[in-house]
Amino acid sequence: MLTCLASDMAATMEKGRDVAAHSNKNNDKLPNIVSSASKPPRHSGPYAASHHIRKIVACALVAVLMFVGTAAALVWVNLDSAIQDGKLNFLPQNGESEEILDPNAGKPITFLLIGQDTRDGNNKALSGGTADEEGIHNSDTAMVVQISARRDYVNIVSIPRDSLVDVPSCHTSKGTIPAQYGVMFNSVFSTAYREGGNLASAASCTVNAVNSLTGLHIHNFVVVDFQGLFDMIDAIGGVDVCVPVDTKDTYTELDLKKGWRHLDGLQATEYARMRHGTGTDGSDIMRTTRQQYLIKSLFKEVTKKNLLTQSNELYQLAMTAIRSLNFSSGMARTSSLIGLAWSLRDLQIDHIYSQTIPVVAAPYNPNRVVWAEPAADDVWKKFRNDEPLFGTVQKDDSKSDDSNNSTSSPSPSDTPSTGDTPDATDAPDLSDDGSPSAEPSPTGTLDQVSGLLIMPDGTMVDPDTNGIVDPETAAIRDPETNQYVGLANKYLDNVICGVPTEGKTESKQ
Repeated sequence: MLTCLASDMAATMEKGRDVAAHSNKNNDKLPNIVSSASKPPRHSGPYAASHHIRKIVACALVAVLMFVGTAAALVWVNLDSAIQDGKLNFLPQNGESEEILDPNAGKPITFLLIGQDTRDGNNKALSGGTADEEGIHNSDTAMVVQISARRDYVNIVSIPRDSLVDVPSCHTSKGTIPAQYGVMFNSVFSTAYREGGNLASAASCTVNAVNSLTGLHIHNFVVVDFQGLFDMIDAIGGVDVCVPVDTKDTYTELDLKKGWRHLDGLQATEYARMRHGTGTDGSDIMRTTRQQYLIKSLFKEVTKKNLLTQSNELYQLAMTAIRSLNFSSGMARTSSLIGLAWSLRDLQIDHIYSQTIPVVAAPYNPNRVVWAEPAADDVWKKFRNDEPLFGTVQKDDSKSDDSNNSTSSPSPSDTPSTGDTPDATDAPDLSDDGSPSAEPSPTGTLDQVSGLLIMPDGTMVDPDTNGIVDPETAAIRDPETNQYVGLANKYLDNVICGVPTEGKTESKQ
């Protein structure tokens, strides 16, 4: 840009000298032959004007490119600075150490998402806690997230905080915590924070516990607190959720009427955390199903944004999200996170599979749960084998045409799955065009609007988990344990609330 300006100024000065010389020539009685011969040829007016316009256009293009390049550099610097500010070291645990996230390695990416229940700073107002609870750090949420090697689906499994577990020793910043037996899962985080004195210790010990319990080899984590969730949701302008029943919680003062509601950051945070009042049974497990639903709703909200027309809003969202999250050292690399985000650009909402790990009431404490085996290990086996929680995924690597690129797993309403290949008689009858027929199958009729199997007695069954669906709340219960395993999202959105007309979603109450 400076070069263009200098060139333009030189051209203007040269033009001034030409004008002065032409004036002197007219006043001279005798032509100055030597002077005239030394001058460069003078082009006609149209040529000079055209040349000048091209120069202006070239300078403008250079200016635009410089501006875009500078803006991109600033975006990169700002993102990288925010990521580094929230970086937490992964402390080596029992043979597991930091692993650098590589989105191009062609391998599944697995990490632990931890929701931190802290009452420090702004979180005190959001949590409903009291002053004497400041300094307490608990784990409110724990989700194992796996992004498939082909980036065509995501598995999310919630671990109830009330699970009673045995965990191995773990290393904190200030020493080693001995192995623990029969402790609540969320106490692993709080104990490590108290002993190690920092978030890195708490998160690393929690990952260590999950690896021991699941047989996985997780080396990365992401931590978010109340304020972070609040800020992220406000950054995208709120989120639409279907509230199945009138919900009122005196503990958080949340008050929502049944139907589609557009929640701001505060309301969505309270919705994700509430366990008291109407609309919930007070259990942590039911709360995990709402949290899974909220994550999918957030993804849906973000994917509605237009990258070209809403680039500033998306940038603000990215900055807010990164400032709201603490990444483990293996993930805290700008290029890796941007590459991972780009690789997920075509991910479909119905290829995000979620459930709560199967549990049963603890035999010696009905207020606590233990993992149900072998059902729980069947879930983790899918993680170990890079398989979707529900349905199957084609392992063909060919991408020569669309027919060879159908590697995305079916949506939850497409393929029943109980962990084994379903019998042919268990699948819904299909018409000639391949769509479910209106005739009932031996196990029920597949309703395309709700995505559920309607049994002869009217019972609704989720074809993925074989769980029984509550017609009022859309909650899915395991038929053997009677514990919650998830929400029937399609039934919740399409039947209980109905697909909202654009711009008609009610806000707040």
